[in-house]
Amino acid sequence: MFWVYVLLNQKGTMYIGQTGDLAKRLADHNSGNTGYTTKIGGPWKLVYKEPHETRSLAMKREKELKTGKGREYLKTIIPG
Repeated sequence: MFWVYVLLNQKGTMYIGQTGDLAKRLADHNSGNTGYTTKIGGPWKLVYKEPHETRSLAMKREKELKTGKGREYLKTIIPG
């Protein structure tokens, strides 16, 4: 199982990603064991997730959510 996920920090910054191990990935983001994007913005809170059967489907959905329409969709379902 692979996951597409959305994180939000206290400033309202949104991060969209995908992973095969959601719990480990969230821990990595909050401990700074990631790239620059989330290393300096934490703490991060998981606000949305959706499962996918394959990594390629998860990557496709991640890409969709990173578009303007995808971000607009997320704003309608994620409070704050």
